Amino acid sequence: MLLENKVAVIHGGGGSIGAAAARVFAREGARLFLAGRSLPRLEAAASRVRSEGGEVSVAVVDASDPFAVERHADEIAESAGRIDVALNAVGFDHVQGRGITETSLDDFLHPVVGYLRTNFLTAKAAARHMVAQRSGVILTISTPGARLSGRGLIGNAAQSAGLEGFSRALAGELGPDGVRVVCVRPHAISDALTTSYTRAMFGRIADASGLGMDEWIRGLTGSTALGRLPVLDEVAEYLAFAASDRAGSMTGAIANLTAGALVD
Repeated sequence: MLLENKVAVIHGGGGSIGAAAARVFAREGARLFLAGRSLPRLEAAASRVRSEGGEVSVAVVDASDPFAVERHADEIAESAGRIDVALNAVGFDHVQGRGITETSLDDFLHPVVGYLRTNFLTAKAAARHMVAQRSGVILTISTPGARLSGRGLIGNAAQSAGLEGFSRALAGELGPDGVRVVCVRPHAISDALTTSYTRAMFGRIADASGLGMDEWIRGLTGSTALGRLPVLDEVAEYLAFAASDRAGSMTGAIANLTAGALVD
């Protein structure tokens, strides 16, 4: 198993990507600690893991609260003895689809501050323990907005590009201590569009463009080299591989899981 005897913490563990990663990580042998703000969603994700024989604990933790994040990491390290993998899969609704003249400063900064703050805090909390044990993997999640240009992307582009830069810099900082950092960049995930906050967010973008949601999604799909969007299981499987010793020489990487919407 890829993650046998590994201790993994997933922030945003009740969300679409977090829950999918939890299932795959558990199948691959990891002991899981899921954190998030919604206890019902965390319990639903944990129930799926337990039904398949996985070991999982849940905790309500606000990833934007430095004291809560640090305390949670310390509790995991105390009870499990270590932290081997830290995945930030936190996501939240934010404004896309508007031009700069129609976007307020608060709406622009909301994803920039929110995503970078939570990723800094969760990475810092995990890194303290990983550096001490001289091993570990920190996983972040970006979007194609880091590399795209066009109307309505300005806040998303800034946060995604910032997160990718943060991940690269962190890899260089922590590499000498044996800690790897990998950023995964999926496109809109087809089987998450109706089950997460992205449905409302992308629905507003479709409305602003004068298209129905189905037509807008077909446009996204048609823009990819593979003629389809990625699915949750593909993203989760890659995250498990990146967290495993099989990817032991990989760090500072931005993994392109856009189905060819971007070609590196």
